[in-house]
Amino acid sequence: MKLTADFHTHTPYSHGKGTVLENAVRAQQLGLVSLGITDHGFSHKLFPLKRKEAPALIRDCAEAKEQTGINVLVGIESNIRGISGLCDLTEKDFENFDLYLAGIHIIVRYEHFSDRKIGWGSWARRKFHIKPSESLVRQTTRAYINAVEKNPIDILTHVGYQCFADPVEVAKCCRDRGTYFELNSKKEHLSDEELAAVAATGVRFVIDSDAHTVDRVGDTLRVEEQLSRVGIPFSQIDNIDGRYPTFRFAEYKKHM
Repeated sequence: MKLTADFHTHTPYSHGKGTVLENAVRAQQLGLVSLGITDHGFSHKLFPLKRKEAPALIRDCAEAKEQTGINVLVGIESNIRGISGLCDLTEKDFENFDLYLAGIHIIVRYEHFSDRKIGWGSWARRKFHIKPSESLVRQTTRAYINAVEKNPIDILTHVGYQCFADPVEVAKCCRDRGTYFELNSKKEHLSDEELAAVAATGVRFVIDSDAHTVDRVGDTLRVEEQLSRVGIPFSQIDNIDGRYPTFRFAEYKKHM
């Protein structure tokens, strides 16, 4: 298995260590054809990409592409801000970005005070090994589904990491809407049993490093170890062995 593209990497525009160019050089060394620069969305309270920084990010990506020959995509890992599916990448931002990732994170500006349960509430239950209520699982699952249904998200990141959701129901929605389900090689987010059940839905996958340091760009080790235990077909993964995904965000923008 050889990675074609790594669509989820971070830089100092949020809290990554490597610059856009350094990440791109590493991607070039690994023989990747494309790289996503996907720093945290605007509502992250600690490490957000700021809207005013978008022009500089665009320039950095263009310069890195010119210097390395890698297709460097201006992306974002947007935050899902509540059960309604509201994300912090809005249509007024779309022209600045090539790639739309989204996920649930903890330290964000939630849409409503009650929405904190899908972030902070879930994190606390995981930390103290408290079983989540059926209501919490249902609401977090609905947050993921609403986000995919209401936004042209290309990749849903690390589903179930530090939160509780039904990954099979989320995968079904991704399958039906054309959003990729990420296999994240940094964060342990699905059990083997969950991954097998998710794969059985027929959802399409991408493998991403979620690199926060240059040395981890293109790293797929954690995912490869899990795939060796869970026999899902590699043909279901669209960014390996020369395959390249068809993303919905680019298609959506053609019709804006």
